[in-house]
Amino acid sequence: MRWSEFVAQVRERGQYPTAKEAEHVSRIVLSALGGHLTGAERTELAVRLPQEGMRVLTGQLKVAKPLSGAQFVDSVAARIEGATPATARWDVSSVLSVVAELADKDLLDRIIDRLPPGYALLFGRAQLTRRAGQLI
Repeated sequence: MRWSEFVAQVRERGQYPTAKEAEHVSRIVLSALGGHLTGAERTELAVRLPQEGMRVLTGQLKVAKPLSGAQFVDSVAARIEGATPATARWDVSSVLSVVAELADKDLLDRIIDRLPPGYALLFGRAQLTRRAGQLI
């Protein structure tokens, strides 16, 4: 997939009026996500993204303290002029739902498992919880 195709899918999902706005949101969300992913999952996801998305994702240093899904959305809201938590959640989900389609199920499961609680819904997945070694 080319970067322009990625941006076009984000634009469609997020119903953004311009490709420029969809690209801006994509860069912010991928940049924020890049600080939260490490190791094999970061590398495996990066190679599935268009080259520009790969650069944005991998160009970030690991965050000192991982954020919950809600905190992640708030951090994205702080980086988008005029954003609210509700609009930032829309932005994050618009980008991460496209990312989820580029990752296979196993990779996406591992990414969600390694992130703090609250990310699954942002990727368009139900959040499963573990209790005594079982998924519930």
